[in-house]
Amino acid sequence: MTGYDEHENYLRKVFSNSISSSNPSEEAKKAARKLSPSYFEDYKQQLLRKWDGKKLEDIENSKVISTSYGDTLKITQKEKIDFNLQDNYFKDQINSNLKLLPKIGLKTEQNLKDKGYDTIESLKTHDRYADRANKFCQQIEDLSYGEIIELLDNNRYSKKCRDNIIKSISLTDKENFKFMDIETLGLSNVPIILIGVAEIKKDKIISSQYFLRQIYEEPAVIEAYMSHLDEDSVHVTFNGKSFDVPYIRNRCLSNRINVNLRLPHLDLMYFAKNLWGNQLPNCQLQTIERELFGIEREGDVPGQFIPGYYRDYLDHENIGPIVPIIEHNRQDIVSLASFLEKMYEDVN
Repeated sequence: MTGYDEHENYLRKVFSNSISSSNPSEEAKKAARKLSPSYFEDYKQQLLRKWDGKKLEDIENSKVISTSYGDTLKITQKEKIDFNLQDNYFKDQINSNLKLLPKIGLKTEQNLKDKGYDTIESLKTHDRYADRANKFCQQIEDLSYGEIIELLDNNRYSKKCRDNIIKSISLTDKENFKFMDIETLGLSNVPIILIGVAEIKKDKIISSQYFLRQIYEEPAVIEAYMSHLDEDSVHVTFNGKSFDVPYIRNRCLSNRINVNLRLPHLDLMYFAKNLWGNQLPNCQLQTIERELFGIEREGDVPGQFIPGYYRDYLDHENIGPIVPIIEHNRQDIVSLASFLEKMYEDVN
């Protein structure tokens, strides 16, 4: 087959996956149906019939828990996970990054290395940079993981340091990662209906989800989530810097809850665009699942339909519409662990 023929076959495949082509594939037709509001209205009616008469407690691994703000529903699931980060001796890599010192850019770094100054440590003997190098070497030993992320994040040589931020996760324990995602009734100033957090414990990933049974339970949902956080916690999200964490903070203000959410934060959406943007159709979470991990969701409900499904749960007193929302949220947080591990492998 010639290169021209291969290109023609590629184009034919691409266009067949478009619903607007003259001969769309079955895959394209299926995808188009799943974007249709009527499809999700029909699906919701099926769920209402299937779960008619069932209670929230019938959801597997669910139980009512108490907080200082009242009761809420917790759903817990455990899965095996092989999450291992090979040591990359990242502090040695930091020592080789002369650009972390003020007034050193790409050209200056290369000039210094040409003269034999390969590490920040070696600059302690340099006439001009000795003071800065000494100060840096003293500080780096006392920096928390969050402060190291901030140091890298604030460096203006951003592409290299974005990779370094992912490399830096070897400096903290995997148990500190809080893979988190929220579902809400809208995009601003309306209640959070579900908060999910996944944590790695030895060879298991444990997802804990807190569901808003009634609107007034929102403070209990938030406090239940906050019980997972401590000073060593690291938020791991997908678009969570822009949406999830600020949203929780605003809902805390609305409910007069005093919390500290100033934690180290790895927003994997930005790293995904940096690492995989050239090889994927887009960098949406489910695209990454499908293209890089072979995960094809069944019975999923996209985010834009979640508020309507939740309202029908309340109006009909039927848990059917919220069952796929809970699964959607659980899959999101569990996938983040796979994303983070692959990113770490790729940058190393």
